Amino acid sequence: MLLKQQTDDDIMVNVANGNLDLLKILFDKHHLHVFNFLYKMSGDKMLSEDLTQEVFYKVIKYRKTYKKGKFIAWLFTIARNSFKSHLRKNKILTSDLDPLVNQLENGDKVKEEDYSDLQRALNKLEASDREILLLNRLQEIRYQELAEILDSTPGAVKTKVSRALKKLKKIYLESI
Repeated sequence: MLLKQQTDDDIMVNVANGNLDLLKILFDKHHLHVFNFLYKMSGDKMLSEDLTQEVFYKVIKYRKTYKKGKFIAWLFTIARNSFKSHLRKNKILTSDLDPLVNQLENGDKVKEEDYSDLQRALNKLEASDREILLLNRLQEIRYQELAEILDSTPGAVKTKVSRALKKLKKIYLESI
């Protein structure tokens, strides 16, 4: 089978079986998605870069635990867990993650062009709501895959996304 015809899942199976050269294909294809997710969750570019590297290190380290399935769900589970581990290890509360609020509380001037109205509204959501919207809407991860990532059911995930969207809409409309 040609590499272009292989799915991410097939490539990861080959990586799990020892063909580490193929990991470059997965890295090239997905590292920006992982970085963007982590950046939207943390608001810290350098931290997001470090965590993205850590995620792909863990893909190599734990490659033998990969079971043929959805690579994207497995990858973003690693990304979520790496982010949460960082928070626990550094004793960071999720409420501390809103860079806009932190800057405003510290009296720093925030350039308007740095934050869109939508980003400001996203930052006001609880971390769990922001996370599920970023994964579903920005990263385009389907409900079934999200259910695997969140250890839930597709129906429950769909409900959570719907509720988070309603909260976002309310916050957004109040801010404009």
